[in-house]
Amino acid sequence: MTSILEVNDVRVSRGRIDILKNVNWRVRRGEHWVVLGANGSGKTTLLKALTGLLSPSAGNFALLGRRYGTCDWRDLRLEIGVVTSVFTFSIPPAERALDTVVSGKYAQLDLWHRVSAADRRAARRLLQASGLAHLAGREWLYLSQGERQRVLIARALMARPRLLILDEPCAGLDPVAREAFLLFIDRLARQGGPRTPALVLVTHHVEEIMPAFTHALLLRTGQVLAAGPRGTILTSANLSATFGAPLRLARTGTRYRLASTRA
Repeated sequence: MTSILEVNDVRVSRGRIDILKNVNWRVRRGEHWVVLGANGSGKTTLLKALTGLLSPSAGNFALLGRRYGTCDWRDLRLEIGVVTSVFTFSIPPAERALDTVVSGKYAQLDLWHRVSAADRRAARRLLQASGLAHLAGREWLYLSQGERQRVLIARALMARPRLLILDEPCAGLDPVAREAFLLFIDRLARQGGPRTPALVLVTHHVEEIMPAFTHALLLRTGQVLAAGPRGTILTSANLSATFGAPLRLARTGTRYRLASTRA
């Protein structure tokens, strides 16, 4: 099996309004994707469908060859790790970073499951890999936003997912913290190996696209405008169409920046 995720002609409607329209997308092993789109382009709706929070009105999708509707998606979605700022409001202020990481194995927020010594060892290894071993005992309340985002990634990796979705993970980070976090993401994507998950970064900002991301999906008004290898898809013309404004894409080394060409 070469595909991690397959999305086939997925449509999500609310009344007479199509929020997603005939979306087709495939994530293969070894690929790391960035999903770009303006507000209202359908990014959040697509993520909710992939994680089982809403059902598509038409079409289908499959994870690891198992199709939605023919298996228990509650179990299968444990193969999908999600990092989103929404989680930060559901974690108890007094919960220690180590326990937050462990909670990912059981898909819980506010850990109540009985924790084994093996769980704690695995969580410590993930914190070590995230550069946060020294914060294992620190309470959530006293972690910085950048530290919280890295803890949430370690939490997602605790379940050993095959797909890791990063939903605007840099929101609220200052420039220095954002760059440190992006370098961490780039290292994670480059680890390789059979258990390294495929990464999907959802963002508005091309500046957040690190070199390890191989492919791009562009959404506009609920439809796929373009999808494929990053070097082919990320063009000034495509991004201008995506965001509905004249834009110029430039590269400095391995990084991108976007500027308006409107006078």
